[in-house]
Amino acid sequence: MKREWDLLHTPGPTPIPPSVERSMNQPMIGHRGEKCKELMNDIAPRLKPVFGTSGDVLVVTGSGTSALESAVVNVTQPGDDVLVVVAGAFGDRFAQICETYELNVTRIDVPWGEAVEVDQVERALRENSNVKAVFLTHCETSTGVMHPIEKAAERVKEMSSALVIVDGVSSIGGAELDMDGSGIDILVTGSQKAMMLPPGLAFVAVREEVWPVIEQNPRPRFYLDLNVYRKQLQAGQTPFTPALSLLFGLQQMLHLVEEEGLENVYHRHLVMKEMTREAARALNLPLLVSDEDASSTVTSIKPETFEAEQFRKVAKEEFGLILAGGQKHMKGQIFRIGHMGYCRPANVLQYISIIEIVLKRLGHEFTPGAGVAAAQAAYLKHTRED
Repeated sequence: MKREWDLLHTPGPTPIPPSVERSMNQPMIGHRGEKCKELMNDIAPRLKPVFGTSGDVLVVTGSGTSALESAVVNVTQPGDDVLVVVAGAFGDRFAQICETYELNVTRIDVPWGEAVEVDQVERALRENSNVKAVFLTHCETSTGVMHPIEKAAERVKEMSSALVIVDGVSSIGGAELDMDGSGIDILVTGSQKAMMLPPGLAFVAVREEVWPVIEQNPRPRFYLDLNVYRKQLQAGQTPFTPALSLLFGLQQMLHLVEEEGLENVYHRHLVMKEMTREAARALNLPLLVSDEDASSTVTSIKPETFEAEQFRKVAKEEFGLILAGGQKHMKGQIFRIGHMGYCRPANVLQYISIIEIVLKRLGHEFTPGAGVAAAQAAYLKHTRED
């Protein structure tokens, strides 16, 4: 039988809830009309709890990278000293954006698969006394590491006046982050991961105290000028043509999150993380990241008895299970499983069962059923029957 859809378990894009898909099929409206204003005024305050902030959350039509770039261009000037934690492909991207905009970048390089230590950030601040901003990645998508962002942000604020800017592209909506409480100044994400939407929207959350820095920054910018996004948001508008269908979907996505409850959303992701990791152990699959540093939205496996790319190929061809590979120097060394957004424990049990069959195909030694049993045990450990 012809397969008309895949079992998508990459760290983005991720599956879309059917009700969100239906919402995106609404008839088009004028983006300068009253209906769009009502839509934006409904969305704007409901985004704030997802980011853990009382500040503005700006919606940009663009990729997550556009949000990263907007954070850089709005608060820095050429020649500013900045620190960038680089522990994977996306920390490296943050550094590249900073270098493109002629900043003096000091990289805090961390081995891929490990989390940054707060003391590393502290040492870098002591060695660079004029730092204007510190750029951090919450979940490093390329490895599946969740960095201790709140602790790092608090240390930065204790030691300096530097701004704290965080890439939350593969965490926001799936992992709790107290933006205001920890002193994060700008937090960004994209729509296609735990936010349960197609690619095409970027979100930039800005703490109220940061607006004078943005307003007084003389650096030229146009499409990514956050000042105009804020001004238009206050009027229930966007400065440029919005991706209206995605905004319809965003409205429904927020309804789903509110219906489940944010605490329950975060708990569900933690349960799926543990189910996946316990299954991997039971199947003799080496985990790239320690339990302490592991992300709740993506898990990386570094196989030793078979080729990662061959595993992905068989999983895709036989079952339509789409997993992600490694990036840069880890290409071909790991495969990554996304468990975020529109994903539930039932989906984890499904992909673990498929993984077992693929492992059999590749001659990997394990006890049949052990992965599913371990995932079931992890689920039962963290849930109860009402």
